[in-house]
Amino acid sequence: MSGIDSLLAETNAPTTRIHEVLDVRDLPPPEPLTRTLETLADLDEGVLVQVNDRVPQHLFPRLNERGFAYEAVERDDRVVTAIWRA
Repeated sequence: MSGIDSLLAETNAPTTRIHEVLDVRDLPPPEPLTRTLETLADLDEGVLVQVNDRVPQHLFPRLNERGFAYEAVERDDRVVTAIWRA
């Protein structure tokens, strides 16, 4: 995943936490949302990085409900969303 680290540097995601990358670009809806929420259920510490082909608008309200902080960075063919426990 080249370029992920540079995109993460543009966010306020904690840099000292190990991150897991979840690439959902090739998945049809609603699998990106489902897989991301399933992965977050097991995330005690660290940063989950979702790589998508669009801004995950339906994910953001669910993250708010669950108390996660997040930031998304858009670049040409992908959107990188960093998600961590607030």
